[in-house]
Amino acid sequence: MRVAHVIVPGDPDHQLVVVRGTEVIAVAPLFEGAPRRLQQLIDGGDELRRRVENAARDAAGIPLEGLQFGPAVDAPPVVLAIGLNYAAHSDELGLKTDSAPTVFTLWPGSLAAHEDTTSWPRTLSESVDYEAELGVVMGRAAKDVSEADALSHVWGYTVVNDITARDIQFSEAQWSRCKSFDGFTPNGPVVVTADEISDPQDLHIWAVVDGQTVQDASTGQMVRSVATLISHLSRSATMLPGTLISTGSPGGAGYSREPQIFLRDRSTVTVGVDGVGSLTTHCRIIG
Repeated sequence: MRVAHVIVPGDPDHQLVVVRGTEVIAVAPLFEGAPRRLQQLIDGGDELRRRVENAARDAAGIPLEGLQFGPAVDAPPVVLAIGLNYAAHSDELGLKTDSAPTVFTLWPGSLAAHEDTTSWPRTLSESVDYEAELGVVMGRAAKDVSEADALSHVWGYTVVNDITARDIQFSEAQWSRCKSFDGFTPNGPVVVTADEISDPQDLHIWAVVDGQTVQDASTGQMVRSVATLISHLSRSATMLPGTLISTGSPGGAGYSREPQIFLRDRSTVTVGVDGVGSLTTHCRIIG
């Protein structure tokens, strides 16, 4: 099943929909008590997910084209981001891959949607970069889980663009601020349930900036797999249902290219993971 948040005709607010090809089915009208947001669906567990799947199967849909998306993951308990999880990306930034994952959090105001416009002041940064990443959405609380059991705690997968102000990243010890400007964490357009992704380490991941392919890799190149990351993170704290993990970016970042490619005023960047989706962000620089 593929779910998203969109504005449907007759309702001014984003609401949860099931995406079926070129149509969407609003979830709230399917039955009494049906969820309006992804977090509500996740919190309802497997029984609620199956009920939504069954009810949406024969429901009439409306065309997806022209509908406005919201962030696919719009209210997670926390966003945990992983740095330096592809050797090629670590090398190109001149940073060492440590013996343990590099972990930081992303601020809630950074969450943005497919086809949104992300803007930032020129005075704050002119070195803003893109990073295509596989996003993992937790379904069951995870505490001290083994690698063998880790993927059973995953609810689904999405696409994340971990937009980064590189000049700030290299001037501060902590990476949260440089990656948490308003709109710097677009995700979506959909979340794909885990049963549709047989192996999260066998997915093509890519990025295109202003028509040029700049990242082209496989999630199999991760230094630490999704299962390894979940197991590691769950040792220190319980990961709550709905937690979004952004699992790191492959090589090809604009900072390391010759010449460098940074996001410009009116740039368009699309990042994607085959089998999950493609996510487009429009850029505006203020001033």
